[in-house]
Amino acid sequence: MTYALAFQDLTLGYDRHPAVEHLGVTIAEGSLTAIVGPNGAGKSTLLKGVVGTLAPLEGQVSFGTLSRDDIAYLPQQSDIDRSFPLSVVELVAMGLWREIGAFGGITAKSRRRIAEAISAVGLEGFESRAIGALSGGQVQRALFARLLLQDARLVLLDEPFTAIDARTTADLIGIVKRWHGEGRTLLAVLHDIETVHAEFPETLVLARELVAHGPTAKVLTAENQFRARQMCEACVGPPHTCGRDAA
Repeated sequence: MTYALAFQDLTLGYDRHPAVEHLGVTIAEGSLTAIVGPNGAGKSTLLKGVVGTLAPLEGQVSFGTLSRDDIAYLPQQSDIDRSFPLSVVELVAMGLWREIGAFGGITAKSRRRIAEAISAVGLEGFESRAIGALSGGQVQRALFARLLLQDARLVLLDEPFTAIDARTTADLIGIVKRWHGEGRTLLAVLHDIETVHAEFPETLVLARELVAHGPTAKVLTAENQFRARQMCEACVGPPHTCGRDAA
């Protein structure tokens, strides 16, 4: 099996307080994996460790066929400053940053690609709309359009379907499945267990430590979910590592 990522005795945390402890998991290249667990399980923290915004306290993240340059990352919507004066087209165009740099010009070809990405997520006619005037679902569509332009081999999604309408969720799941069909590797933090069972072949159940990892039908069981809750409830430490999933 060719792997995209390997977590080797990985411990991540804040102010020396672990939020993920001694994780040892290998993520296959081209896999579509949901990361699930209770609040405070370390799910978002794990993605930050992969992106490199959080350095390991112990262990390491290894990239097999990929590198950090191959990553496209969608943070939680709560991490997006919607008061910043950006239009939809400006937000989406940020997906070309690695290609054109901070001072590169937008060519006619780039403008076509931006327009195609906006069309692909169903936001035609919203190009000039300020992101602060969009609904939650529309913001998420724009962020997915930005991901489309990044054209990354490894896609990390942190709660991509939270607080958006059913139609938007279905449309964005369609994009995720298309990426998977193209052989990209995807990791998504999710809370909706029905969506995980229906759409994600692999699941990593996390409760600061590894609970289970493998085919969703085998590992996303009531027993493993109960065990994960027990493990998080037993956590002793500061609120930011145990009480919520900043983690």
